[in-house]
Amino acid sequence: MIAKILIALIAALHLYFLILEMFLWDKPVGMKVFGNSLEKARLTKVLAQNQGLYNGFLVAGLIWSLFAPEGYATVLANFFLGCVLIAGVYGASTVSQKILYIQALPALLALIVLNFF
Repeated sequence: MIAKILIALIAALHLYFLILEMFLWDKPVGMKVFGNSLEKARLTKVLAQNQGLYNGFLVAGLIWSLFAPEGYATVLANFFLGCVLIAGVYGASTVSQKILYIQALPALLALIVLNFF
């Protein structure tokens, strides 16, 4: 049950990322969150929307794992949490160390709970 709660929270977090990147990137809240100027936000908007779409795929997979039959749920959750973890580690090494704590660490915690408890 704890693993499912963590998966749902991670899905919600990535839904928030999707909204920020796809719809709020060049709005005041999006620029504040990502530390962008209006000019930079406008120049990178399409890239951010693409990134947001990928976060949407992670959300879909994580939610799928919550409702999948028992035989598939753990495999799906492991795959999509692994994707989140890898994306978080890569983001932390290329963009900001904060991503390690915001994205990768929760995914790692969920993977540990899912597989060992």
